[in-house]
Amino acid sequence: MKNFQLNEFLHIKGIGSASGLIYYQNVLFIISDNSTFLYQYVIDKKLVLKFPLVDTPQENIAKKDKLDLEALTHFGNQIFIFGSGSTAQRNTMFSLNLENDALQKNDLSVLYEFLRKLASLNDDELNIEGAICTNKTMLLFQRGNGKNSKNGIFIIPDNASLSKHFVSITLPKIENIEVSFTDAVLVDEFIYFLATAEDTISTYEDGEVLGSIIGKMKSDTFKIIDTQIISNTQKFEGITLYENNDKEIHFLLCEDNDTEILESKIYKLTLKK
Repeated sequence: MKNFQLNEFLHIKGIGSASGLIYYQNVLFIISDNSTFLYQYVIDKKLVLKFPLVDTPQENIAKKDKLDLEALTHFGNQIFIFGSGSTAQRNTMFSLNLENDALQKNDLSVLYEFLRKLASLNDDELNIEGAICTNKTMLLFQRGNGKNSKNGIFIIPDNASLSKHFVSITLPKIENIEVSFTDAVLVDEFIYFLATAEDTISTYEDGEVLGSIIGKMKSDTFKIIDTQIISNTQKFEGITLYENNDKEIHFLLCEDNDTEILESKIYKLTLKK
């Protein structure tokens, strides 16, 4: 992955603290960990649309009250949005049907408590930051920025008779701090993931950002094939496929600037094949 290019692609006003994104039919769907809107940015019209996820949606919600929406994925015409689970306030999942705008809200408190026990996490260590939905399985990416630095992937089959399990993943270090998952996307038989090193042992409090990487792993074994540092200063929290051809693969990334400013920069990351 040494041959990569990272360039600013869009500067969007009206959306702050972007934490996940999906590129779909020339529209960017974006979530913010400070907000209860699902944003839609129509690229050719430079237009921001806001879809409320709750009855009284807000932006720049106080940290103690926010739903902390961190993971965004889709399958077919369904979009799925997950709270991080890092506090009792952050256990909500939304699903949106893009054909008829039907919205469902689910409380994942029981599931998240089961996942904590499954991965032997303390109460304050669960931190879901990425999700991938396949035909029969949901993958949830645990960001190991808690005290025990436990990165991994929860495998949740859609068949209730099949067992859920957790795969622990060891990630590289930046300045002697292990990076931790911030998002992932499935492309063909590979998972491309983002991970950031942050000088903190809390899933709640932010720390100094020491850098971000892009990684590639096999989707069937979760074996890491390659990793590459793409920034020494930025915390990238969302990745989506933009274009895939024989020579290059292009992703769009969003950056969480940890401020209340309602502006977001979207970057294009190009990797040589």
